[in-house]
Amino acid sequence: MRGQAHTLEGIIASVLLLTSLVFALQVTAVTPLSASTSSQQLENQQESVAEGTLAAADEMGSLKPAVAYGSDVADGSDDGRFAFHQTSGESFYSNGPPTNRFGELLENAFTTRGLAFNVYAQYRTSNGGTSRRRMVYQGEPSDNAVAANQMVTLYDDDVLYEPENDGNTSNFDVAQPTTTTLETAGDDFYAQDIDTSGPLFNVVEVRVVVWRQ
Repeated sequence: MRGQAHTLEGIIASVLLLTSLVFALQVTAVTPLSASTSSQQLENQQESVAEGTLAAADEMGSLKPAVAYGSDVADGSDDGRFAFHQTSGESFYSNGPPTNRFGELLENAFTTRGLAFNVYAQYRTSNGGTSRRRMVYQGEPSDNAVAANQMVTLYDDDVLYEPENDGNTSNFDVAQPTTTTLETAGDDFYAQDIDTSGPLFNVVEVRVVVWRQ
């Protein structure tokens, strides 16, 4: 009987050990997958927010003014190079979002959630290629960054925009239209007229890249 008891105990111990090993292997195999799935869900959410932010900016009419929110003297120097307004001596925003309604949307969508983002304006060149300008640059995106795009069509009679003349740079402005059209802007704007015989001026793709710091 004692021998049978020892045998039974040995079998039970072996079963328990085997069960523990199987469980450990399952945990090892499942945990990375779960983490990957969770990370993918977060990335999908961030991408949806980026797409929704761009769509909202376009629908409310704040995306086109953001694209044309600057001049060649916006950075304080008349050097013939375009800069976005209120960029603290640089041609793009590096310490926060643009100081306009589009920037306010970016602030609420990403900054308040601890997310970093870059914004680019990619436009067509007169030789048929494309060029890209930084609007916001907060660093090199991580490997899990997501992106969203929105097209903005510009016409010859569209104008450049500037901040409200209220002396307050701490709030987000409603971009004010100037009397300078894109057709006559010259160095005041970064993109060129790609259709000199028609009303089309250029097509700009606004690209937002988002990642968790």
